[in-house]
Amino acid sequence: MANTGTMRDFIMLKWLWLSLLALVLDQGSKLAIAGSMKLYESIPIMPFFKLTYVHNTGAAFSFLSEAGGWQRWFFAGLALMISVVIAVWLTRLKKHETLLAVALALVLGGAVGNLIDRLAYGYVIDFLDVYYESWHWPAFNIADSAITLGVVLMLAESFGLVHPKEPDL
Repeated sequence: MANTGTMRDFIMLKWLWLSLLALVLDQGSKLAIAGSMKLYESIPIMPFFKLTYVHNTGAAFSFLSEAGGWQRWFFAGLALMISVVIAVWLTRLKKHETLLAVALALVLGGAVGNLIDRLAYGYVIDFLDVYYESWHWPAFNIADSAITLGVVLMLAESFGLVHPKEPDL
C-alpha cells in the first residue's frame, strides 16, 4: 500500500501550479500598472471597463480602509492563516476531488497575491474598474478575481451543481 502522506502531498503539489499561475499573473499585472500609471489615473478600455490605479488599505470593497493602519496587519495575518488552512486542506483532498482542488488552488494564489501587497506596501494594488454610467463596482485585481472564481467553484461543488463521481472501490 502506498504511503498516504506522500500521495496527499502529491495531490497538493499537482495543483500548486494553478496557485503559482494566479500569483504570477496578479503580481505581474500589479507591477505593470504601478510602473506605468499614476495613482488614480484611468485608462478607458471598453464602454463599461477601464483600468484605474488605486490603493486599497482595507479588505473587499475597501472595508475598513479608513481604520488607521491596524487593518494592514489584521488582514495580512488573516490571509496568512487562510493560506495555511488551504494548503493543509489541499493535502487532505482525495484524488477525485478535482474541482475542489482547483477552487482551493485559485483561492490560495489570490490570497498570497494580496498578502504580498499588504506586507510590501501596506495596501493592495487594485486596477480593474467595471462600471455602468456613474455606478462603479469597487476596483479589484487578478488576485481578487482568482479568489472569487475559487469561491464560486467551491459553492457550485458544495451545492452539487458540479459534482464528480467518486471512484468505485
